[in-house]
Amino acid sequence: MNLEGKTVLITGADGFIGSHLTELLVKQGCKVKALSQYNSFNHWGWLEGIECLDQIEVLSGDIRDPHYCNHITKGVDIVFHLAALIAIPYSYVAPTSYVDTNVTGTLNICQAAKDNGCEKVIHTSTSEVYGTALYVPIDEKHPLQPQSPYSASKIGADNMAMSFYNAFDLPVVIARPFNTYGPRQSARAVIPTIISQIADGASEIMVGDLSPTRDFNFVKDTCQGFIELAKSDKAIGEVVNIGSNFEISIQDTFELIKKIMGSTVDFVVDPQRIRPGKSEVQRLWCDNQKLMQLTGFKPSYSIESGLAETINWFTKKENLKHYKSTIYNV
Repeated sequence: MNLEGKTVLITGADGFIGSHLTELLVKQGCKVKALSQYNSFNHWGWLEGIECLDQIEVLSGDIRDPHYCNHITKGVDIVFHLAALIAIPYSYVAPTSYVDTNVTGTLNICQAAKDNGCEKVIHTSTSEVYGTALYVPIDEKHPLQPQSPYSASKIGADNMAMSFYNAFDLPVVIARPFNTYGPRQSARAVIPTIISQIADGASEIMVGDLSPTRDFNFVKDTCQGFIELAKSDKAIGEVVNIGSNFEISIQDTFELIKKIMGSTVDFVVDPQRIRPGKSEVQRLWCDNQKLMQLTGFKPSYSIESGLAETINWFTKKENLKHYKSTIYNV
């Protein structure tokens, strides 16, 4: 499928990944409708600072409302569904909100896309649905393990989206990115937490458990993976990992960030940042062979080059001011 000239709707466009995807889809020649969660301040999140803001249509609303979802999908060719609650710690204290947004919101988007004849829905999953790796690298056949209310809600959302493919022939692709990082990422994530604290001159860095491993992916690679899946008709009805096939521990990531930033700071484990024992995902390592087979796409950024670009963005005063490095964001 050629995306040029297509009308696309991006839910969650005001967020970290969504704002980057918005920029790339404009460059692809798409007519972009960017959904920002409604608020009385009329603030559009990370869309506020993108260079192509005058080339997109910004919508303000909420995917929890089925009537609104039906309204915004009229005349849309492709839906990139990214809107979700994603913070794992907050899901421990507010799990119902995760079901409302992630499961019911996905139902609303899929029903609206079906009713309005959308050509394709790219639904966003997460590697968290796999839980701690039972084998590595993790392919799409790996069992799903709900180790947090967040991951349980995403398992439900993924299955809801796939049910619309099976029951109604809605052209759905489940894009399953592993740990994405880069400019604009929330302070609740480990890489922005480390970088922002060092950039703010902290003498000690507050962190959680540094022993888990992750397959980190630079945000531009994740977004390009989304785009390639949207172009591929072979991906319809499939679950597809987006990852680098490279595993690194949080400890080694911390040391690499220190090296790039020329820092000698040490870390202090903050108990409030530690997940419950059975909830911590100890190991994630992506098998990205299916993505390459379906689309030919493979990541362009190494962990070193991606971190360098991320650090360059975070250390600019106009960007760092958005982050409260001394507060733990759930």
